[in-house]
Amino acid sequence: MLELATLLPLGAPALPLDEAGKYVAGAYVVFVVLLLVYVAIMAAKLGRIERDLREVAEVAERNKENQAAPGREAEEAAPRA
Repeated sequence: MLELATLLPLGAPALPLDEAGKYVAGAYVVFVVLLLVYVAIMAAKLGRIERDLREVAEVAERNKENQAAPGREAEEAAPRA
């Protein structure tokens, strides 16, 4: 028969519970810090993408106005009979 001393390590925790709580709390703190860093990085990326999108929209609007303007000028400059 197996002795109790050989089965004890299988049922006992690796660390006493009063010490393990510190490591669990530390792991949660590290997780929350990493989560906040991730959210901050995503917010910075989103801000950069929004700024770039506004810039592209402005360029497209200017191109649209420039393409429409020469046609109007030609119509206005043409003599009417």
